[in-house]
Amino acid sequence: MDKQRADSYELHRREVARTLLADRTDDFLVVTGLGSPNWDATAAGDHPLTFPLWGAMGGAATMGLGLAIAQPTKRVMVMTGDGEMLMAMGSFATIAAQAPENLAIVVFDNERYGETGMQATHTAGPVDLVAVAKACGWPAAVQVTTEAELSDVLPVIKGTKGPVFVDIKVKAEPLPFVLPTKDGVHLKNRFREKLLGPDSLL
Repeated sequence: MDKQRADSYELHRREVARTLLADRTDDFLVVTGLGSPNWDATAAGDHPLTFPLWGAMGGAATMGLGLAIAQPTKRVMVMTGDGEMLMAMGSFATIAAQAPENLAIVVFDNERYGETGMQATHTAGPVDLVAVAKACGWPAAVQVTTEAELSDVLPVIKGTKGPVFVDIKVKAEPLPFVLPTKDGVHLKNRFREKLLGPDSLL
């Protein structure tokens, strides 16, 4: 595995998160995977229609799938990490088979397990997540490594008929924690109330 490569990527995850979440509307629902994607999204600005996962590693993509199916008129974006997607390899096939047109999975791929000491993941070696998505039949799957590519892919993430898979190579770097609340009931209720109205909590 090339353990030095991820240190040289030009994109910084917090800046990418701010770009992805800028100017969002209430038609844009976000699920964030455990660990760094949660902190990146919170650093970009807490939002009631962002649902952060504090556990359930590997569950973000399938949670996004369920949300996309339940809310077909909304755009759903999952922001997660390469370690989580490696743990959820089966979700590539399931999402392709279900083929939700309103779902985008965005992986912040720093080629590291950030939760356990920054060990190299398999994407630092031979594993190509974009190739996996394409082999499973996703209609749109791309890798992003530069600011220009990120700008080009924004309309794809936010509007192209999906499912869409975007693997964004980001620099492996230690960052301060910016933590969302750990109160799962509060997170569920505020998401539900914002999406469906106060009567949904009755």
